[in-house]
Amino acid sequence: MRHIFLNASALALLFIGGQAMAADDLLDAPEVTISAVETGTEGFYLRGDLGYAGWTEEGDPSLRLFDAGTGTTDTASFDDARFGKPFSGALGVGYQFNDMFRADLTGDYFDGQFDGGGEADVPCAGEAAGTSCAGGLRADYSAIGIMANGYVDLATLAGFTPYLGAGLGVTQLRWSDVSLTTTCVAGAAACSGAAAATQSFEGDSSWRLTYALMAGVSYDMTERLKLDFGYRYSQIADGDMFGSSDIDAFDDGLGRHEVRVGLRLSLW
Repeated sequence: MRHIFLNASALALLFIGGQAMAADDLLDAPEVTISAVETGTEGFYLRGDLGYAGWTEEGDPSLRLFDAGTGTTDTASFDDARFGKPFSGALGVGYQFNDMFRADLTGDYFDGQFDGGGEADVPCAGEAAGTSCAGGLRADYSAIGIMANGYVDLATLAGFTPYLGAGLGVTQLRWSDVSLTTTCVAGAAACSGAAAATQSFEGDSSWRLTYALMAGVSYDMTERLKLDFGYRYSQIADGDMFGSSDIDAFDDGLGRHEVRVGLRLSLW
């Protein structure tokens, strides 16, 4: 029994010694660091968009006519006004600050045609007092806008990321090829019977303050390429269409409801 006890004690001492040596080896071993690899979302991107403004708010554009006979000026609103050619395009460069916030600077272009008609309580040129003057106006225009935009990207699910945005900038609205046709309308006095008169004017050009509100969703087509589908409302401030010594026209600004489709390419 004594020999069995001694053998058991020896085995216990060997086991304890082995564990101590193993612990020392672990303490002397080189340090191993395990770290997670993080993928950054920051960086520059390029973007391009095509838009369709199917609904345009033209406000209340108007004509101002001066009656040389009485020295008075009358304003005639367009009873019907329509803006045509609803397509637009935009190019820009931006920066993704993190998963939620990004901003870009864009250049926008669109052109179109304005058609409108109205009636003023002053006589047309050469007509008697007591008549009024109806006018129909057609004008082409083009617009170049520079916008600074900011966005909040919401949570991404299955590659889809909804977002909200707002922009502020300026738009150069250039009117050209303005054609005005005036016709006498009998009232207290009869018209002379002269044919309708058509005049051409050189349109005005001016920079207008512009703001925009956006909402949409992007889809990750690849790691670097996103498809963007969204809605944008933009409002361009009012200004002059054309002017002369006896007649001029004033537009009441331009509000555009646009559906846009575009691509964003990350450069990192």
